Amino acid sequence: MQRRAFLRAGGAAGAVLAVSGAAVGTSTATPRASQEVPDSFEPLGQLELPDSDPAEVVIDDHGETAYLATTYGFATVDLGDPTAPELLAERTRLEADGQEFTRIFDVKVDGDRLAVVGPADEGFGEFNGFELYDVSDPADPAVVDRYETGFHIHNCFFADELLYVVNNGPDDTALVIYDTSDDDTEAVGRWSLLDHDPEWEDVYWYVHYLHDVTVHGDLAVFPFWDAGTYLVDVSDPSDPKYVSHVRDPDVSRDRSYGEREAVYGLPGNDHYATVDDAGELLAVGREAWTTGGSAPDGPGGIDLYDVTDPSAPEPLASIEPPESDDASRRGGEWTTAHNFELRDGRLYSAWYQGGIKIHDVSDPAAPEGLAHWRATDDAALWTARVANDGATVVASSTSRLPATDIDGALYTFPTGLESDGFETGGDDNGSDGDGNDSLSDRVPGFGGLSTGIGLAGSAAALEWVRRRGDDR
Repeated sequence: MQRRAFLRAGGAAGAVLAVSGAAVGTSTATPRASQEVPDSFEPLGQLELPDSDPAEVVIDDHGETAYLATTYGFATVDLGDPTAPELLAERTRLEADGQEFTRIFDVKVDGDRLAVVGPADEGFGEFNGFELYDVSDPADPAVVDRYETGFHIHNCFFADELLYVVNNGPDDTALVIYDTSDDDTEAVGRWSLLDHDPEWEDVYWYVHYLHDVTVHGDLAVFPFWDAGTYLVDVSDPSDPKYVSHVRDPDVSRDRSYGEREAVYGLPGNDHYATVDDAGELLAVGREAWTTGGSAPDGPGGIDLYDVTDPSAPEPLASIEPPESDDASRRGGEWTTAHNFELRDGRLYSAWYQGGIKIHDVSDPAAPEGLAHWRATDDAALWTARVANDGATVVASSTSRLPATDIDGALYTFPTGLESDGFETGGDDNGSDGDGNDSLSDRVPGFGGLSTGIGLAGSAAALEWVRRRGDDR
């Protein structure tokens, strides 16, 4: 089952308008450099959500309805006309069993069921768990079940009536699987990083935080921040089994780092990861900022791996982030990788104020940049999801960033770059014009990589690439 793209809308319904040129919203801000944003690649439409705080957006099976987490609840949006996305319904100031249910950063859809999970962080709201909604009529979502987990839920995945949720706390970082197939929702399986590798037990838990989960067939993908990204077999949900992982982090390094540098800075910070339609290409995004620590020190990019054999991932290439004048967490210009989707040989990625990028990854060892749009002062894109049978990409813009004055919004963009005669062009990364580098081009001797080189050696080479890139 394909991962769905959710659309957020909250607060007031907001205005619907077409967006032309480089301007967005109601401001007159323009992109940083005109050559970064081809005139022919720009938003088709915009749904303003000034009273909302958008986060993740997902798309239903038909590709025409978006479901959006809005921090205070969720919303549904009609994408039938991508030039004028229409708010269908919103649920705000949620309560569950008389308790406040808030800090909703993620929602997921499975057929006519919507999972709303939260709170995204410890200490927010009284209810910790999830609600399931009947969305057979997206304009009238109705609660059909709720489950109190007792722990906060940052993100989740929902497929075939199984809800996969991340479970993080000082005592463990793990994945819990719930069966929602009948009226008696129950936990049926669990996989813990600390059970698999107890070395992480005495490392600050945010350093090995399980940030997200995606599932493709029987393979689940878990980005555990500095601990790396793990591939786990979930063919038997009651007994998930380790398959492999990418990167071999230095646990002793994470013990010695200051908490701020370890949590916010590279290397590490595996934040979001997913595989392509065939389950053969893995993309791992790293959410990171400049910390003033040792190199590498800057925003994170997206790494690509060959997982044709999931037990032996091989690194292929790294897509670098857009440039930033100040890439610190409170610097007012975030350009780190955030959420994305792999679909039909393309990578659709969101980079907060770095905008949205589309790459051709049909040759994943040499990804090609096709388009890039950004409006630094007006849009901070959380995710990019494909809709309308591949004709549209949807991106939610968050108002959460510090030192900015960005309103929440939902943007739609076209995806038919070549067929519609869109210009292609480089962006601002200073490598090959597309911000991409094949590892074989940048690591001495890497072009002859064979299957005899272990995963640890491959990961070390990838980290060497990143360090070299940050030194330029």
